[in-house]
Amino acid sequence: MTARRPTPARNPGARKKPLLAPGVTHVDLQDVTLLRTFVSDRGRIRARRVTGLTPQRQRVVARAVKNAREVALLPSTSR
Repeated sequence: MTARRPTPARNPGARKKPLLAPGVTHVDLQDVTLLRTFVSDRGRIRARRVTGLTPQRQRVVARAVKNAREVALLPSTSR
């Protein structure tokens, strides 16, 4: 008989809900620290299944990331 290890106590929704953090009321293209959580290290916008956003929120985030790239607040690629 093998002993099962106890699973660590954690909040599974905390990792996937950065827009529900305290102090976040809306997505702004100038909030680069928030937008970087939705962009991969290669510069691609993360998918909904990764970020855990609703379709409406994902569209808002994608538009904000694209606008931030236009005004050169975020890089368009990693190189």
